[in-house]
Amino acid sequence: MTIRMLLATAATLALLSGGAAYAQAPAADKPAADAKAKPVRSAKSIDCSKQADAKGLHGKERKKFRSECKKG
Repeated sequence: MTIRMLLATAATLALLSGGAAYAQAPAADKPAADAKAKPVRSAKSIDCSKQADAKGLHGKERKKFRSECKKG
């Protein structure tokens, strides 16, 4: 009974520690944090955002307003 308990505990610890080590490994395909840049926004997009801010729009209403503003 004690040997089974010891083996089960060792197996559980091995699985848990292996998962933690995998989660902490850096991903080679992801760019570095400082290499991330915000996409360049057009003057029209920025102007539409300012108009939405002035109107106090949020959520779906803001998204709809900005979409129509950029089209028109």
